[in-house]
Amino acid sequence: MSVNGRPPRIAIDAMGGDNAPAEIVAGAVLAQRDGLGQMILVGDEARIRPLLVQQRVSLEVVHAPDAIAMDALPALALRGSVRSSLGVAVDYVRDGKADAAVSAGNSGAFLAIALVRLRTIAGIARPAIAVVFPGKRGPVIVLDGGANVDCRPEWLVQFGVMGSAYARAVLGIARPKVAIISNGEERVKGNAQTMEAAALLERAPIDFIGNVEGKDVFFNVADVIVTDGFVGNVMLKLSEGAAKLIGDIVVEEIASSGPLTKLGALLVRPALRRVRHKIDYDNYGGAPLLGLRGNCIVAHGRANRFAVRSAIRLAAAEVREDVVGRIGELVRPQNLREAPVS
Repeated sequence: MSVNGRPPRIAIDAMGGDNAPAEIVAGAVLAQRDGLGQMILVGDEARIRPLLVQQRVSLEVVHAPDAIAMDALPALALRGSVRSSLGVAVDYVRDGKADAAVSAGNSGAFLAIALVRLRTIAGIARPAIAVVFPGKRGPVIVLDGGANVDCRPEWLVQFGVMGSAYARAVLGIARPKVAIISNGEERVKGNAQTMEAAALLERAPIDFIGNVEGKDVFFNVADVIVTDGFVGNVMLKLSEGAAKLIGDIVVEEIASSGPLTKLGALLVRPALRRVRHKIDYDNYGGAPLLGLRGNCIVAHGRANRFAVRSAIRLAAAEVREDVVGRIGELVRPQNLREAPVS
């Protein structure tokens, strides 16, 4: 995997996240060993270097003495970002020193800093977080996952175009089906925002199939599902909670059952592991922040080393497939005026 004949350079916010810097550094080391690119760790060098010594590996370290708190307000984080690990990582992308930035830190601060430093692609009003949901027959992209809680209908159209470009480039779906989340499949269902956005999506250069309901997300009715950041984030958190609840119930029921049930559990353990692998967040790692003039991946605040490695893999794929360029091509005014693909 290369960019103009060289490995992709990934700037990693080593101080962002609940498990920073130890798990972030360990994830970067795993990614380096997997050949995903050139890792650039950004953060407090005095804390990062000893971790690299423990891992017996040498990675590039860029000293940034400050870290942005997970609960910092985006506006305050932006003002204090000049010497922060997150701010410097984004600056490396802006200045061409890195091809992508990855952070498990404060996602609101990440959005604010990236929006100001990188700016949006021409034709895009607002960036969106594209969350990858596990579907029965493969991943499903839902956006916005929380960057914009209040959206205009035309923004939702742009989300659909960006999600379609991402599904083609990174997921390899030749003709992504795009839908909008609503309270019914019928075109007359939905609030005013949803119905107006659906009418606009019909004329966008994408394969728009109409409304879908929440129950359809995990069954690949569509490859890309559009909604505002408020609904999208509620969907994400509800799904995370449901997955944890089901896992906890299964473990508790087996533990409190008799020997025959426990024997049966041992027999189906390989199948259960495969199920867990399909829905495990660690295998997805992060969500791209689409619509910016640079590749940015938002990792979960609780990300461990394996999730960090997956986020870096995602960043490298975005770079390799030129997602920014593909979105820019699709949102050119003449393209947005075209009829939907047939």
